[in-house]
Amino acid sequence: MVKNVNVWIDGKEYEVPENMTIIEAADKHGIYIPTLCYHPDLPPTANCGVCVVELDGSPVPKRACTTPVAEGMKVVTNSLKLRSYRKTLVEMILSNHEVVCPTCVANNKCELQTLANNMGIDPYKLPTILPDTEVDYSSPSIIRDPKKCIACGRCITICNEIQTVFALTNSARGIESEITTAYGRGIANSPCVNCGQCTVYCPTGALRERSEVDEVWDAILDPDKHVIVQEAPSIRVSLGEEFGMPLGTVTAKKMYAALRRIGFDSVMDTNFMADLTIMEEGTECVNRLKAGEKRPLITSCSPGWVKFMETYYPDLADCVSTAKSPMSMFGVLSKTFYAEEHNIDPSKIVSVAIMPCTAKKFEARRPELRDSGYQDTDYVLTTRELLRMIKEAGIDFANIAEEEPDAGMSFYSGAGTIFGATGGVMEAAIRSAYTLVTGEELEDIEICEVRGFEGIKEASINIPGFGDLNVAVAHGLGNARKVMDRVRASLAETGESPWHFIEIMACPGGCVGGGGQPYGNDIASRARRGLALYEEDCSLPVRKSHHNPEVQRIYEKYLGAPNSPLAQKLLHTHYFKRSISDGSVVAEATKKH
Repeated sequence: MVKNVNVWIDGKEYEVPENMTIIEAADKHGIYIPTLCYHPDLPPTANCGVCVVELDGSPVPKRACTTPVAEGMKVVTNSLKLRSYRKTLVEMILSNHEVVCPTCVANNKCELQTLANNMGIDPYKLPTILPDTEVDYSSPSIIRDPKKCIACGRCITICNEIQTVFALTNSARGIESEITTAYGRGIANSPCVNCGQCTVYCPTGALRERSEVDEVWDAILDPDKHVIVQEAPSIRVSLGEEFGMPLGTVTAKKMYAALRRIGFDSVMDTNFMADLTIMEEGTECVNRLKAGEKRPLITSCSPGWVKFMETYYPDLADCVSTAKSPMSMFGVLSKTFYAEEHNIDPSKIVSVAIMPCTAKKFEARRPELRDSGYQDTDYVLTTRELLRMIKEAGIDFANIAEEEPDAGMSFYSGAGTIFGATGGVMEAAIRSAYTLVTGEELEDIEICEVRGFEGIKEASINIPGFGDLNVAVAHGLGNARKVMDRVRASLAETGESPWHFIEIMACPGGCVGGGGQPYGNDIASRARRGLALYEEDCSLPVRKSHHNPEVQRIYEKYLGAPNSPLAQKLLHTHYFKRSISDGSVVAEATKKH
């Protein structure tokens, strides 16, 4: 049991747990200490020194982010000495930072900008010593701009310690130190899986998504193009934040209206494809169960996870479902089924995806995802990019009248919407897999054991005629590594996996915490967004994927049945083995069924 200690902060006594740091104790009691490199979600690096405080008996200021509290400690958080010290530190950082705030994507979201404004610092009056480095445009997902980097270390912490990808590193020491990739070869030539968590935690605009906004505007304004758009489940619970709406507000119908106002020719919904994915993936799982397969089936809808698997666990590629992600299913069907049904030349269709995920930009460019005869998904916009388009179009999002999406590939069940939260894919799959195995309906459809933000969750669901279905859920690639290591070891020792079905999401919290979500995307906001998706699930008239009438229709009219030859051709894919050093393809790891 953690013992409490008494500390004095700015002359007032507080009782706090002894395992807290000064900054945590201050935050707990609403006392502000300026920070820059510190983030409550991440282990502290103590790189910037902005959070320094004075301690009674200490001749020098101490960094509040790493200094633990102690019984009787007396802390001063603001003084003439501290103000001067902090201001000097921020001025030094600004002198080594390219100040182009009006055109920076992080403008008004930048923590350095906010800190400088609060301290009354004018960056244009400071001498500037910028590093002689170029912007890294090598990745299809992420742009790295060293001139905006403040060497806070957050990106390295999230990439190496939380995600365990090891794409970023520190080169040299002291004033020559630079955050870069191995051998400075660029993000595209590193193990980067494009998850974008580095962009979420970057306090400036040094790491950002590669924008495709201009290309999408060009397509929308081209009268010869038919532009169709889809939106991932988590977008509807994050858009409203930027417009002053309560955190987690479900804005699906406002989202449809805004997209139609922007000028998209057809507005549909990725949630429909989430239901379709469950039918394909669920059928694949059931077929494995009936065949007595000892290797697990692992979900495939997270592109960051898929590339991570191809890089670090290609020997387990045959355990990963061949079902494409909902986004890629939509892309191929938009240029086949949709094109045929609406008598539109598929070469004139531009398929756009609004995703919470920077890795989806990489996924859209995978050369094998062209089963329509064209690039299945033409452009991917992050939530942040869509927000910029809404603002550019002058749309009052909070007050726009709600509208329905276009029919055909839009109707979704509660199972489809919870895809956006960690554990949601697993819960959705169980709701339908139970019926696919038994022919009966699962009555208690809320599988609470797989919900929540615990890094790895396990559950067993009894299925009559089969027995216990053992499942696991992991979110964040560090947790995925733990699960995969256990699967690999178990298969080597016994030839059997401890689980039958595994859900893995690359981003902590699942898609609600994707690398393309609005700035300020911390664990608390991810949890509230996830809760909102479960609340929407409860409010919907259909809560199981196999009950979705549009899904039933597309099978009856076009695909035939789940895992049919046509479904295999259009909705399934294969994977590769990639080099750990640079992410390049080494060999084919699996083939379609």
